[in-house]
Amino acid sequence: MLNPVSDALIERLRRYLGPKALREIEPRYLEEPRGRWAGRAGAVIAPDTAEGVAEAVKAAGEARVPVVPYGGGTGLVGGQIMPDGPAPLVLSLERMTRIREVFPDENVIVVEAGATLAAVQEAAAEADRLFPLSYASEGSARIGGALSVNSGGLNVLRYGTARDLALGIEAVLPNGEIFHGLKRLRKDNTGYDLRHLLIGAEGTLGVITAASLRLVPRPARVATALMVVPGPEAALRLYVETQSRAEGTISAFEIISGRGFEFLDETGLKVHRPFADIPAWSVLVELGAGISADPEAVLEAVFAAGFESGLVTDGVVAASEAQRQDLWHIRETIPEANRLVGAIASHDISLPLSDLAGFVAETDRALTDIAPVRINAFGHLGDGNLHYNLFPPHGRTAAEFEAFRADLSRLVYDNVVARGGSISAEHGVGRLKPADIARYGDPARLGAMRAIKAALDPLGIMNPGVMLPAP
Repeated sequence: MLNPVSDALIERLRRYLGPKALREIEPRYLEEPRGRWAGRAGAVIAPDTAEGVAEAVKAAGEARVPVVPYGGGTGLVGGQIMPDGPAPLVLSLERMTRIREVFPDENVIVVEAGATLAAVQEAAAEADRLFPLSYASEGSARIGGALSVNSGGLNVLRYGTARDLALGIEAVLPNGEIFHGLKRLRKDNTGYDLRHLLIGAEGTLGVITAASLRLVPRPARVATALMVVPGPEAALRLYVETQSRAEGTISAFEIISGRGFEFLDETGLKVHRPFADIPAWSVLVELGAGISADPEAVLEAVFAAGFESGLVTDGVVAASEAQRQDLWHIRETIPEANRLVGAIASHDISLPLSDLAGFVAETDRALTDIAPVRINAFGHLGDGNLHYNLFPPHGRTAAEFEAFRADLSRLVYDNVVARGGSISAEHGVGRLKPADIARYGDPARLGAMRAIKAALDPLGIMNPGVMLPAP
């Protein structure tokens, strides 16, 4: 049985951590970007050291008060807020923003969990290195949250997810102990890997307070192109063609449906569109190579081969950094257009590459038999991650389709699972998908997850209601 935050707990935290650690309960701590839930809090605490986090978690455990870790508040599945139950202790990492050390020769940076992705990227750039984790909210998303959901983004194809970029972590466990795992090693086979257990756990097994992150050399030359393709099947074949010519230099291979361009026009968001007519489908490709390579020539060769074989019907290769930024601005602005239009349901899914085109064709047809939805499918084609989002017809609102939402999502997820895919590719489970995990998850895996949760967090104080479905 969990309890709400009490005056006694607040006073204990004030004495130990100082008055600066206690924050006003501002709306930002109780909101999430899609407005699906409204959170609650008995208190908001922002320690500035791992020891302070440990004291807060220990005190909450002794009082049996739920703890909700809070990073940048950018999560899309509600894991950063608690809408019901006893008023929790919201534990913000906003004061733990230090770049502790940079090791350019090792390609390693050690940062605290409250550092934003953009701040880590800037620190890496100052050392002439690249921290490749990148997505639209990187200016406010924090490293701790990125690791907690194992976020992906635009460069997974080449560099992997957040998990793949973390060599070690420091974390506070539910009993208040500090796990000192900030190693900078590529190899360490000395038992269970708690790093990977805590990464992706969405704050249900502890609070990540710092991380040793992998850097990579900055590509000396970058080339970017937007190519028009007939459809997802042609996009996949073009990806295979690019792989054969680019020799491991593909940083991103994004697919964009024409609906995304339509939504940009509909919402009045300004982008530099390189084509007079909206293409039904297009792919945004970026290569990064060493100084002796010529990625622009590779993209031009890919375009020529694709045009000759019918895989490409039009395209543009960026001739300057400004043009490159314009192309990326299209891709990065589409989520904002989606938000302004207002989705009936959003789906962050992944599929085996050879099943992606078939899934889109089959599911598009089936959904319109349920309701006259508009579908905006876009995302990271190279790693099989598709954002498959459903919207009302022009002039109508998502609220009018609330009665259809569950059936629409069920159809999408049924088709994903039938093709060997995942119902959560990079956004996590949060409070949005525990019931879906119960429906589609492997029973043995769910049983093991519950056993791990019970062993590490027997009081159930860490982010209750997130990830695990009710037993």
